[in-house]
Amino acid sequence: MTLDDINKLDFKNIGSWPLIARAVLLAVVFVVVLAAAYWFDWSDQIDTLQTARQQEAQEKETFLNKKRQAINLDTYKQQLKEIEQSFGALLKQLPNKSEMDALITDINQAGLGRGLEFDLFKPADHENMSEFYAELPISIKVSGAYHDLAAFASDVSQLSRIVTLNDIRLTPNKDGNLTMDATAKTYRYLDEDEIASQKKSEKDRKGGN
Repeated sequence: MTLDDINKLDFKNIGSWPLIARAVLLAVVFVVVLAAAYWFDWSDQIDTLQTARQQEAQEKETFLNKKRQAINLDTYKQQLKEIEQSFGALLKQLPNKSEMDALITDINQAGLGRGLEFDLFKPADHENMSEFYAELPISIKVSGAYHDLAAFASDVSQLSRIVTLNDIRLTPNKDGNLTMDATAKTYRYLDEDEIASQKKSEKDRKGGN
């Protein structure tokens, strides 16, 4: 089909066109209709379909995660029970407020029991408060033989309550003994009123910022 044949086509009488010309025109109309449908309708539907597929994938992943959690629920409960038991055991190693004086006495007696001489045993004026516990530093200066000082440190670590020795410094004395300067830190758990007060203080501090 030549260019001259195309020029001779009568658009008012398409039915008289040759078969090939009608076929080409039909193909062009079909492409235009598809393009218009995609532009005005299908593109939005395709975007909606893709969004729906993404949501489906997310919901499927959420379902699988919940299914795995449900399958392992008994295991999680057992782990939680073990954690609570461990926490309870640790909590028992912290004295309450009324037991702190007895603990301080135990530390002092541990040194005297090893024949050590206390030059300083001074609990701090204020406790360092945390969310669930309070820390009380005690400044210690004690003199004695090296082995006795080591035994004292071991005795303190074996007390039924948690006590740590920090910032230890040893200096020799003229009599052949040693002087140990250290900070013993004892811990106690807070009662319910103190915990509530700490949480309120923390909330107020964050609110102030």
